[in-house]
Amino acid sequence: MSLICGFDEAGRGPLAGPVTAGCVILPNDFPVEILNDSKKLSEKKRIAAEQVIMEKACWGLGVVDHETIDQMNILRASMYAMSIAYQMMRAKLPDWLRLQKISFVENNLDGMISAITDGTSCPEVPCECRCEPKADGKYPEVMAASIIAKVERDKMMVEFDKLYPEYGYAKHKGYPTAAHIAICREIGMSPIQRKTFKF
Repeated sequence: MSLICGFDEAGRGPLAGPVTAGCVILPNDFPVEILNDSKKLSEKKRIAAEQVIMEKACWGLGVVDHETIDQMNILRASMYAMSIAYQMMRAKLPDWLRLQKISFVENNLDGMISAITDGTSCPEVPCECRCEPKADGKYPEVMAASIIAKVERDKMMVEFDKLYPEYGYAKHKGYPTAAHIAICREIGMSPIQRKTFKF
């Protein structure tokens, strides 16, 4: 049996904060009608969908902070976040498969997995992986991964807003809005700014 694993990231474009990645394997009975590319869902629908994903799917989350992004560049940091997400998902997988009553051989689990990544690059993971642009609008597993990545990153940016309220992170989530750029030019960069990104 082949397991389909979806990858997607959130936070490649912002000027501040982490990049996150989701990694998801869905059960056969998952209600895929609640899924879509995370950017096409309202915040309320994303949060509701994430709860169902976390309850029913085998999933992982990877987070790479702004300092590491500056050190390795955003593409490599995004791929690194995906590899972290895979490790988290993979650690849960044997117990999840038992719950699903799916038989498997412990030392060949990675060989059962066929992964799809949104975009044009694949992370370094020990399973078969292919990349496809716009996959987050096509494959339920990638949609689910995009939802986890987006919801969890948004939560982090709301927490950063409490620490640095003058920057408005709860509103724009670190993306390069006119207000975000203006405040950085006026009072300087916040402690979570990506210093290698141009303003």
